[in-house]
Amino acid sequence: MCEVDQPLIAHDYVGRVPLDLEFVRSNFPAFERPQNSGQSFFENAGGSFACRQTIEALTAYYTDNKVQPYADYAASKSAGEQMDRSRARWAEALGVSTAEVVFGPSTSMNTYVLAIAFGARLGRGDDVIVTNQDHESNTGAVRRMAEDHGCTMREWRTDPETGLLDVADFEALLSAQTKLVTVPHASNIVGQENDIARITALAHQVGARVIVDGVSYAPHGFPDVAALDADVYLFSLYKTYSVHQGLMVVRNGLLDELPNQSHFFNASMPDKRLNPAGPDHAQVACADAVLDYVVATHVHHRGAESDGLRVASDHVGRLWRDHEDSLTPQLLDALRTRSDVRLIGPGTLDAAFGHRCPTIAFSPLTIEPATVQRRLVEQGVQTSHGDFYAVRVLNGVGVDGQRGVVRLSFVHYTSPADIDRAVGALERVLA
Repeated sequence: MCEVDQPLIAHDYVGRVPLDLEFVRSNFPAFERPQNSGQSFFENAGGSFACRQTIEALTAYYTDNKVQPYADYAASKSAGEQMDRSRARWAEALGVSTAEVVFGPSTSMNTYVLAIAFGARLGRGDDVIVTNQDHESNTGAVRRMAEDHGCTMREWRTDPETGLLDVADFEALLSAQTKLVTVPHASNIVGQENDIARITALAHQVGARVIVDGVSYAPHGFPDVAALDADVYLFSLYKTYSVHQGLMVVRNGLLDELPNQSHFFNASMPDKRLNPAGPDHAQVACADAVLDYVVATHVHHRGAESDGLRVASDHVGRLWRDHEDSLTPQLLDALRTRSDVRLIGPGTLDAAFGHRCPTIAFSPLTIEPATVQRRLVEQGVQTSHGDFYAVRVLNGVGVDGQRGVVRLSFVHYTSPADIDRAVGALERVLA
């Protein structure tokens, strides 16, 4: 385990049962590795640690079932059953039907394939709304598609001071010509949750489809995608303690409307028609192992058997967010009160609508970001710097994308001692 200076039970600041960090961290073998001793991991937005259940599931699959699935012999049959079960369990956890869940090599690739598919439906006279708050993988492919097919592209821009999106600005862009909207659930730089349910409702009023990038939101709680009513919701499993895959939910009949992107004989198969590469059997089969961790966390904190994956996901998501929210203000305060850094995004939890995810980026004004990052690493704060594929986001708030920012991102397994280490290191490095 990483070194800690105080008990691992987080402060129950909202009056609910606190997250048991001792239990949580016992499910992540990375904390037991020598290279992480005396270290604090703050690069979670780039990829989280895998939980023990994920690691064990992959080992078991490669040991027992690493064959072509869906044949009649035992190993093959078992492999296919695991893949089907994984897809069904993720559907339950996200509140959607099994036919709406699609696995792909990555969220970037899933978005790329989606853009190609939409390109066959859109053309001159159609409006496509994008934002400058997106990770490039979610906006770049759609922008190229709109340009290639003669669509009118309209950019929903962030406030240059806060980095936030104003829904009133979005409403002003909507029209009867709007056919597609792409928007992040939360930016990987700004961190603030966007009001996706309201955005999708407004877009649907004019008949537009909505693609939501949930990569920077899902690590902090698996959403009820049906309640959000997004037509497409994407996130990266390797950032949610799972395997290196992208998960995509395609809803509201859209999957049948988009042209097949796979082999012609896969056109009628919802899990294959938007995956031209074919599935990675092991990754798909083991993708749901993280849900075993979610269920175990749910049961541990309720003292009762699980109530189903959607209920467990909602309960555990609240535990995760409550814990994160108990730690985030200390790190925000350490940055927003300084005159020698610019904090990107809200400086407090209650500054804007929705949850402020603990993805905290800042631009040092007197020291190069690369220098700050290197010195933080030297003091046991594992982090990085750069544009994080969010050049448009940085340019939108007046930050040089080439110079980049330093980013400290954490999740529910981060301890109070980790925050103390980061705050102390920041004080020394920036001084």
